[in-house]
Amino acid sequence: MNNLERRDNGKAYIVDEMVASEIIACRKLIQKLNNSDWADFEQISRIVKELLGSGEGAFINPPFFCDYGKHIEVGKNFFANYNCTIIDVAKVVFGDNCFLGPNVSIYTAGHPIYPTTRNSSYEFGKPVTIGDNVWIGGSVVICPGVNIGSNVVIGAGCVVTKDVPSWTIAAGNPCKVLRAITEDDKRKLFKDEIIDDEAWDIIVKEGFVK
Repeated sequence: MNNLERRDNGKAYIVDEMVASEIIACRKLIQKLNNSDWADFEQISRIVKELLGSGEGAFINPPFFCDYGKHIEVGKNFFANYNCTIIDVAKVVFGDNCFLGPNVSIYTAGHPIYPTTRNSSYEFGKPVTIGDNVWIGGSVVICPGVNIGSNVVIGAGCVVTKDVPSWTIAAGNPCKVLRAITEDDKRKLFKDEIIDDEAWDIIVKEGFVK
């Protein structure tokens, strides 16, 4: 196998000219995105679509950083806030309605633990998957090989090293499940504060909750 094939099969690989050519192509798009008019939402949306190649309604607030772009798959209504970094050596797959707070970092890349083996410049990538309706708080770090289920909230500042099941709130360092999300959470806004009647009536009328 060549190094592109080795990379895409999760094996040890090295960044040679073939791999570097894909990184360079991505960096040109990243530069285009980050140097665009940040008030021109339509232009940003076009560049994001060109970069990711998927995702109806996807939007990213620049600056944004990734290695390949084409290894990132997003569902409908994907949103990433400022200063998001996705090291997409392996696939990073998002479901629908995923929101990323500012400074979120998702890493699929890894290096050998043993120092002289690591000095060989060989590395690897392990995929990250994230389900539907996931809110990832600001400054969260998601490590290689992690799977996050659907309908999950990840608290700000977490380092996520293990899988997170669906319908849970997880937080802390290392990130751990705090509790399940239940019907009692439907109208909660912040801590014990509930959504006011005016806003709640609109949410119900538009069919977001029943």
